[in-house]
Amino acid sequence: MNSNVENLPPQVLRLVYKEVSALAADPPEGIKIYPSEEDITELHTAIEGPEGTPYAGGVFRMRLVLGKDFPAAPPRGYFLTKIFHPNVGHKGEICVNVLKRDWKAELGLRHVLLTIKCLLIHPNPESALNEEAGRLLLEDYKEYASRAHLLTEIHAMGGTSGALQEPADGPQPKKHAGDPSKRVAGPGLATNGVTNNLSNSSSSGTSSSNTNIVAKKKTDKKRALRRL
Repeated sequence: MNSNVENLPPQVLRLVYKEVSALAADPPEGIKIYPSEEDITELHTAIEGPEGTPYAGGVFRMRLVLGKDFPAAPPRGYFLTKIFHPNVGHKGEICVNVLKRDWKAELGLRHVLLTIKCLLIHPNPESALNEEAGRLLLEDYKEYASRAHLLTEIHAMGGTSGALQEPADGPQPKKHAGDPSKRVAGPGLATNGVTNNLSNSSSSGTSSSNTNIVAKKKTDKKRALRRL
């Protein structure tokens, strides 16, 4: 979307800048603000999934776009993180009354952000943009929660689970692979085996040699007796 900075009156831009600065310095609980110095009319945020909901544990990126008629007209809200929610369309557009008929210029951006966060706790199936999510919410909450939690795990947890951790199964890197003192252990075992084999061969050879000496002595003794 194109920036509306040039379309908004200077006094409105000053008010927006003041409010966004206050939000960044003291954001609502569970919400982070990422203001842009280049375009104050597009506010990026991240909302933590509330505990006790299918979205718990997830972080959902979102943006608010201030149109050229702001604050007379409400901002438009979009989820950038994919979410299974009755009031969020397939392209991320958000349907909530505070962004439509209930909007008042004096409400401000903080109120909008808090309302969207509350929408994660209390979805409204009557104004559903995602009809399937709205139907499941009314007819089969368990299935709705399961779908919502699955998409939260896939899209909103950002690899905070096992993806960034070293796998517990499968080949593991060899410890001490770069330690010369440890690498000697392998050849040492082989050397010991060779040494043992040599020792056994030596012992066997010595035993055979002793047997031959005894036999030779007996033969020499017999020859000496014959000469007598």
